[in-house]
Amino acid sequence: MQHFRNFCIIAHIDHGKSTLADRLLEFTNTISERDMQNQTLDDMDLERERGITIKSHAIQMEYKHEGKSYVFNLIDTPGHVDFSYEVSRSIAACEGALLLVDASQGIQAQTISNLYLAIENDLEIIPVVNKVDMDGAMPEEVKDQIIDLIGCERDTIIEASGKTGIGIPDIMQAIIDRIPAPAGKADAPLQALIFDSVFNPYRGVEAYFRIFNGEIRKGDKVKFVNTGKEYGADEIGILKLNQEPKSVLKTGDVGYIITGIKQSKEIKVGDTITNAENPTTEVIDGFEDVKPMVFAGIYPIDNDDYEDLRDSLEKLQLNDASLVFEPETSIALGFGFRCGFLGLLHLEIVQERLDREFDMSVITTVPNVSYWAHTTAGDKFQVHNPADLPETGSLSHVEEPIIRAQIITKPDYIGAIMSLCMDKRGTLLNQVYLSESRVELSWEMPLAEIVFDFYDKLKSISRGYASFDYYMHGYSQSDLVKVDMLLNGEKVDALSALIHRSKAYDFGKKLCKKLKELLPRQQFLIAIQAAIGAKIIARETISALRKDVTAKCYGGDITRKRKLLEKQKKGKKKMRQIGSVQVPQQAFLAVLKLND
Repeated sequence: MQHFRNFCIIAHIDHGKSTLADRLLEFTNTISERDMQNQTLDDMDLERERGITIKSHAIQMEYKHEGKSYVFNLIDTPGHVDFSYEVSRSIAACEGALLLVDASQGIQAQTISNLYLAIENDLEIIPVVNKVDMDGAMPEEVKDQIIDLIGCERDTIIEASGKTGIGIPDIMQAIIDRIPAPAGKADAPLQALIFDSVFNPYRGVEAYFRIFNGEIRKGDKVKFVNTGKEYGADEIGILKLNQEPKSVLKTGDVGYIITGIKQSKEIKVGDTITNAENPTTEVIDGFEDVKPMVFAGIYPIDNDDYEDLRDSLEKLQLNDASLVFEPETSIALGFGFRCGFLGLLHLEIVQERLDREFDMSVITTVPNVSYWAHTTAGDKFQVHNPADLPETGSLSHVEEPIIRAQIITKPDYIGAIMSLCMDKRGTLLNQVYLSESRVELSWEMPLAEIVFDFYDKLKSISRGYASFDYYMHGYSQSDLVKVDMLLNGEKVDALSALIHRSKAYDFGKKLCKKLKELLPRQQFLIAIQAAIGAKIIARETISALRKDVTAKCYGGDITRKRKLLEKQKKGKKKMRQIGSVQVPQQAFLAVLKLND
């Protein structure tokens, strides 16, 4: 164990985690030049295109130093705030972390939140200033920021470049010298932490784990503590670029286990693995069930594709246990599914994968968060869909999820960011100058307000300099009302929205105008109305397409024209009673773009 080192790389999105990992793999000859490609550890096309890590990865490297052979286990982590729980479990499986900061961008919001996670887990932090070879690099200024943040010595900060390989030998030396070897008892009962799982269509779910105490042998009967289920260890092994089966894994090892499980729900990230015959009494702290934060309806464009969509979602769920879905019906859209996501990026990725991997064209309804509804009878239940909210008469009050947000920006943009956050019903908690050129703003605001376009607006008003990170803080009572959209008196349930009362009138008015532009004209008049309960708060009218029935009347008495117009009016009235309004797909996306 003295020659083992388990570490992860933590950084903000796009600070060069995956590129630095590529250089480490090259330097230790873990990967041949033939197998080398950019973002080696990111095996999804989507990850390479967007330049982000969606799924965390692990790989073992061997390194000879001063005549001794060392084993390095690198556990890569996703960078986006949606996947913060996965990041926390990867960090918990390590003894040290490379804190990567972009020399041209400096410390960003997620750098800080991931650093706090690492400090909570008592990890040894090795600060690295990356991208020092870039034209806009400010290594000395960034070093000052790191010293202010973690209070380290200037000469312990390593200058590096993931692109050119500058500083890689220094990083390897620091990993050996500064990160402690795993501590654990080889003769204690097995205690291992699951930090990730992947689905293999031929072999079932493979769980990645780190052993803290004891050992595991092929064929052992193991128990997953939090789910309470027992399985046989059909295959165990270590993670190189490809899996390498082993007969035994010991304390400090990072590896994989295949037990023949066919559903990813049965393996939970953060769970503890122990021996079924000699179980551990201590469970590894920090396990929690991943809860979806954002909900949206996903419907097939053609109703005949409903079963295909169900199959596609089930296959996706095998690879992504944090996706949850249940069937629902909509009057406007037919049969579909109400899906729960970790955040907006997660929703986007699922949509993209449905299109690419399963060739499914879908309509996604307006994303919303989950609320707690309290009835006058004293009942309390969770509402994922605005259409499920009880009627006003039986509703006591509604609680909405609240987040704590950190925004780091340049002082020039404080005014614009403050007005944006206050417009989103935010409350300023704190303002701290990290340095002369960087300020950290702490806000408390409703999650529902950041679901649509908050991040895009923040980036545009700060010219890309502001970084944003948030975590759930709890629920708070709020004056929310359900705004229904009616077309000729009929509710379109897919366009219902829960909005704060102060914004409901403005929202209803804007949506009515947008729908007037998008809905095609019919042979009859269409009334578009926004309503709160029985009260209409906004209205637009699409006039009917009319034929000029009086064209043949030239000369003669006016009563001839009136008679023809009256006859047409009666026909239009009858048409309106039996005609139905078809809502085009763009109308459901209109709500997202109301402020464009």
